[in-house]
Amino acid sequence: MISAGDFRNGVTFEEDGNVLQVIEFQHVKPGKGAAFVRTKTKNVITGSVVEKSYNPTAKFPTAYIERKDMAYSYNDDGLYYFMDNETFDMVPVAEADLPDSFRFVKENDVCKILSYKGKVFGVEPPTFVTLEVTATEPGVKGNTATNTLKPATVETGAEIRVPLFINEGDMIRIDTRTCEYMERA
Repeated sequence: MISAGDFRNGVTFEEDGNVLQVIEFQHVKPGKGAAFVRTKTKNVITGSVVEKSYNPTAKFPTAYIERKDMAYSYNDDGLYYFMDNETFDMVPVAEADLPDSFRFVKENDVCKILSYKGKVFGVEPPTFVTLEVTATEPGVKGNTATNTLKPATVETGAEIRVPLFINEGDMIRIDTRTCEYMERA
């Protein structure tokens, strides 16, 4: 059990059947009245963010979210299968539970599978991936005065904006948190 007075950023707890994670908190002691804890919490399963105040003595059960490294194997009919590298068990994840940045993940890449009480609710792709550019227009010589970007398609089929000097066949590094080009690999 954790009391609201012990809230810190990143703490996860269970309230009314929902698993919440504290994003921001503030202990408030007004001139009149009782102290309270003002929080901004995120529902880790649905992703919704709510601001709420709690009595500092209120107690909640601590929620433990399991993060496990698993390799992406394949997809079939809207289900994406991940293999546990220790037990070789296959875990299916619905396409709706995948983040937008998953479009940069190729087969055998290791992702973090997030689960609560055995129910998988999310996937964290690797922070940086190295992919080959499969299609892009050639850059025009002398067109380097500005920081201009052009569209390019990578080997997973995802489209990204890259600098003009990137050509087909180049290996590039992508930050999956921002879905942006980082550098040549």
